[in-house]
Amino acid sequence: MRTLLLLFGVLVIHPLAQAQTWTECNPMEKTCPNNPAFGTSRNFIFNTSSTVTNSFNITAGALKYGTGNAAFTVSKRGDSPTIQSKFYIMFGSVSVIMKAASGQGIISSIVLQSEDLDEIDWEFLGGNNTHVETNYFGKGNITSFDRAVYHPVSFDPQADFHNYSIHWTSEKLEWWIDSNLIRTLPYAEANGGHNYPQTPATVRLGIWPGGDKANNAGTIDWAGGLTDFSKGPFTMEIQSAQITDFGSGKEYEWTDRSGSWESIKAVPGNSTALKVLLKADEPPPPTVAERFAALPSGTKLAIYCGGGGIMALLLSIAFFTCHRSRRRGRLEREAYDAKMEKERDEIQKDLMEIRAKGFTSRVTGTIQKEESELEKFESTSEYGASPPHASTIQTHPQISISNYDMSTGNPSPEPENTNNSIVQNKSNKQRFPLEV
Repeated sequence: MRTLLLLFGVLVIHPLAQAQTWTECNPMEKTCPNNPAFGTSRNFIFNTSSTVTNSFNITAGALKYGTGNAAFTVSKRGDSPTIQSKFYIMFGSVSVIMKAASGQGIISSIVLQSEDLDEIDWEFLGGNNTHVETNYFGKGNITSFDRAVYHPVSFDPQADFHNYSIHWTSEKLEWWIDSNLIRTLPYAEANGGHNYPQTPATVRLGIWPGGDKANNAGTIDWAGGLTDFSKGPFTMEIQSAQITDFGSGKEYEWTDRSGSWESIKAVPGNSTALKVLLKADEPPPPTVAERFAALPSGTKLAIYCGGGGIMALLLSIAFFTCHRSRRRGRLEREAYDAKMEKERDEIQKDLMEIRAKGFTSRVTGTIQKEESELEKFESTSEYGASPPHASTIQTHPQISISNYDMSTGNPSPEPENTNNSIVQNKSNKQRFPLEV
């Protein structure tokens, strides 16, 4: 990263400069929470969002994921997508396979930074495809600006993917490109070790517009000039990041405010970051088919037999239920037929009585019509339905012979006192009660 002096000046003017360099709590100034340790080694493949979100925080923009990489893109002013690890490493190595973004004023970067502003950098200027930059800072020291080194390369870092590595111990700091060591910083050469990065650091990967017109003149000049956003978007691509923590334990504790590596204590326990990774590595629960396939042959046979028995039981129950329903239905049908036969016999009997007593065709025709309707219903209706005019056929109102004139066959006026007994009317003609 360009000198912290430039960045601090930019912070006052424009918040974009916080893209890679900031601190939440400086342990050299006050008591801060312990730093969660990584305590392991992991190769992060940047082809899915879960790879990032499980172990990194995303700031100032979104990432896009392809088949084998993640794209960090600046499309407009205000964009500076960056990820920061949720864990810290206390000495270690970081190897990132990436392709830098092109574009004047656009900065692609790999940064290790601690809470007291120790910092180790790889930086790629979008307007320079012949050199790459390495840099470092210790405890935010900005008394000199001669720590950055620009290394010539035989390839275009904006056109091809290459492996950019940092190897960091308490004795020395190394920068590598692919398998080539390009820079070494011994501990003593960093102001007697005072400016040597030596406290727990997060890993930050991202892109930001150093050439934004809101930045100060020094930052814009270092970035290679003003950025023309109309020529965007500008994209840095990362395939993977191999991160190894040389420390171990659950957390890193700052035992004093000296900022020296000797003052950092590893708290024993299981790393939270490692737990997250192990959980993410767990295979999904097996499906029912997969669990069945894994069973021994004998167990499968027992399941088949048990399933066959259950099926036989179900079929037996179904057969019994069907048989009982059919039997009950047959009995109900027989009862219904008997009832209808009885009613038909009663109607026939009434009809014979009426004919025997010499009633006219008007009365007998009505009864014959009802008899015909009943026979028609019995021949066409489905079981369980009620016959048409059921109230007429099944319950017949009393028809008194007194209602009819025996000589004419026409209804005659109702007498004042009638009952079901045999009486004489004024014409001395007999009347009989009759149920049809």
